[in-house]
Amino acid sequence: MAGLWHEWPGRLFFENGVADGIRYHLGHPAWIGFSAWDLIMPLFLFVVGAAMPFSVSRRIESGEPKSKLYAKIIRRVVILFVLGMAYQGNLLDFDLSTLQLYCNTLQAIAAGYLIAGIVILNLRVVGQLGVLAALLVVYWMLIMFVPFGGHPAGTLEPDAHVALAVDDLILRNFGDGISYTWILSSLGFGATTLLGVQAGNLLRSGLSPVAKVLRLVAWGVGCLAAGWIWGNYLGFPLIKHIWTSSMVLWAAGWSYLLLALFYGLIDILGYRRWAFPFIVIGVNAITAYMAARFIPFDIISENLLGGLARFVGSPWDQVLLSLGALSILWIALFYMYRKKTFVRIG
Repeated sequence: MAGLWHEWPGRLFFENGVADGIRYHLGHPAWIGFSAWDLIMPLFLFVVGAAMPFSVSRRIESGEPKSKLYAKIIRRVVILFVLGMAYQGNLLDFDLSTLQLYCNTLQAIAAGYLIAGIVILNLRVVGQLGVLAALLVVYWMLIMFVPFGGHPAGTLEPDAHVALAVDDLILRNFGDGISYTWILSSLGFGATTLLGVQAGNLLRSGLSPVAKVLRLVAWGVGCLAAGWIWGNYLGFPLIKHIWTSSMVLWAAGWSYLLLALFYGLIDILGYRRWAFPFIVIGVNAITAYMAARFIPFDIISENLLGGLARFVGSPWDQVLLSLGALSILWIALFYMYRKKTFVRIG
């Protein structure tokens, strides 16, 4: 059967540059650059920020005491950090020699949520924008103008930059030992979340739906332009590994445009049914994330679809098996959805 694949003329479409382009956007650049896959983590933080005006700001306006809101924020941050250590930090090994304290997307969300929560509780929109700008600029200045460990200021190599030096100093043996950074990058996590907060502020405003879409598009284009200029002409390139300020703006630009697209399709044009598969995942997002770590969906998919995967051959066999694993996870989440079982944090 493998011979049928090699005789099929359509295979040429997959074996030329198209496959290479798809492969690039389904992985992470080694250092400088930005792929579609790189957007996932910033988009998580952006969406968290976009939801905050509908929760935190609404509670502030209703007169809920700030002490209670601070307690809720802290509780969620702690839970996210613990889940992050369980997912990627070897917490469940119960071995301090292998424990990693800060190394996971959930913990990045926690840091962004904490920063944005404090800002929202104390500042109005103008103040929020001021803090956002300060986070981006201060991070840029720390990376580009502070010498470290015998290296001159502005050193920005995969194994030599200020953010990595700070992680090594603070996390020491509890770091993850890879090129992604966390302590100083938390400034960028906060900025990404605050950019999402501005989207949430807009959606809660009294503007017409069409005006909201137009502003989201304008902000998206503006962030893309600012990120591109900062990254390509002002010496602070797009590097997701350390969450550079240019990358924050570039990712936010795409996030704004995606939000504008989906808001227009769903809320303005009323096209909702197509989004149902995503709703099933979204209402139990934390369950989906953790389940993907602890349940071997890839092995289950291999057992079910291994024969077909061998027929289509590389590289599409891995795409097929990944889609199979995702489908199995979705079916489990759909069962929870039908049973109205929703797992939330805090």
